[in-house]
Amino acid sequence: MAKRKTHAKDDNLMATNKKARHDYKISDTVEAGLVLTGTEIKSVRDRRVNLKDGYAQIRNGEAWLMNIHISEYDHGNQFNHDPLRNRKLLLHKKQIQRLGQATKDKGITIVPLKVYIKNGFAKVLLGVAEGKHEYDKRESIKKRDQQRQIDRVLKHY
Repeated sequence: MAKRKTHAKDDNLMATNKKARHDYKISDTVEAGLVLTGTEIKSVRDRRVNLKDGYAQIRNGEAWLMNIHISEYDHGNQFNHDPLRNRKLLLHKKQIQRLGQATKDKGITIVPLKVYIKNGFAKVLLGVAEGKHEYDKRESIKKRDQQRQIDRVLKHY
């Protein structure tokens, strides 16, 4: 019997922020490491992460990930972590400076797009984003629907 092929990238993906690509135009992406406690990494590996309202900030030359919900670990004790605490991001100094310069402009923010495990470490893919207007969102939905319709027609041929 043939074994099913699994993609390593899909196995390592812990959470995605689907709403980010709908609400924002992503101009640049950066991969950053996450500073997590023991119970937090266990919850991340259980895929108990919510990126929906998250964002990143540059403060005092350090990058911080805010408003990300990592649920408490089920088998943790009284030393379990706070689910909404701010988490430090691990980036090079030049990357932090570049992100800081990008967010100086009005309407530009840094949003988390994905959380995944790479070589045993938790990583987050950050996107430099500019908010979309309502008409931009409608245009994106229209293009997506047209592409689906084309794919459906081509599938039958």
